[in-house]
Amino acid sequence: MLMKSITAIAVAILGCLAWLPGQAQDYARPQQDNSWWWDDAWWADGRLPTPTNHAVRTEWVSYLNGDVEVPAMVARPDDDRSYPAVLFQHGRRGLDELIQRHVRRVAARGFVVVAPDVYTARFVEKFPIEHDYALESDVSAGLDFLLARADITSERACLYSHTRGGYYALKVAVTFERQAKDAACYVSYYPHMQDPNAPEPMQVYRYAPEADQLEIPVLIFVGEHEQYQRKRGIEMAVASLQEKGRSALLVEYPGVGRGFDFRPERVRSFADDLAAKDAVERAANFMRRHLSD
Repeated sequence: MLMKSITAIAVAILGCLAWLPGQAQDYARPQQDNSWWWDDAWWADGRLPTPTNHAVRTEWVSYLNGDVEVPAMVARPDDDRSYPAVLFQHGRRGLDELIQRHVRRVAARGFVVVAPDVYTARFVEKFPIEHDYALESDVSAGLDFLLARADITSERACLYSHTRGGYYALKVAVTFERQAKDAACYVSYYPHMQDPNAPEPMQVYRYAPEADQLEIPVLIFVGEHEQYQRKRGIEMAVASLQEKGRSALLVEYPGVGRGFDFRPERVRSFADDLAAKDAVERAANFMRRHLSD
């Protein structure tokens, strides 16, 4: 009788352990293999790829969206040549000095980059909680402004973003129907893959339905220690796209968390720097390939 009781208790404990958070695989995760990073030339022969580097010049401009004037940073190689087009959309912290450095890093790879400052345009303070849907049309107008420039070589642009900017870019591609003609690819660092105004359960357990409508190639970067409620939605969205046969890759960097691309010197780690350098070069190769199609 005692042995039966002990056995019953053990079974009950094991049953509870099976449902501990983090144990159950209760949602689909992206399918990965090593083909996206494996390099035979390096492994067999010791050859390292040479990154593209350009001196960069920047200027501040503005464009109109109706009666709203949107300031924008333009960064491009410091020469008289033309280059492929990239629209860089900032996230919750706005287009501050740290994020402007990221804009310049993209331009240094050989792109004309337009980075709209949509918060300044609408008098939105940094780190907003609620989402103003009018911002989405400001980003879409920024894509028009970029594609009208005379110094670009591509007929389309890649949408490049981070944090909440990933949601703005997603809406521009899908809701504003820009992906068929004007957007060549979607690149984002740990994007907010949900409407910021959606209820809390939707933030944690769902992703924005617009993500399922992405048809352009997708490349997303995330750190191993990204916030769970953000990482889960990203993983589900990428897995869903992969199940639909779309081109979607999630790159996860070990040992880093949110903000690895812009964390300042006082808190920056070696892992942050390795991840940031790899991501911007990987993104450049990805965008260059799809902007030449």
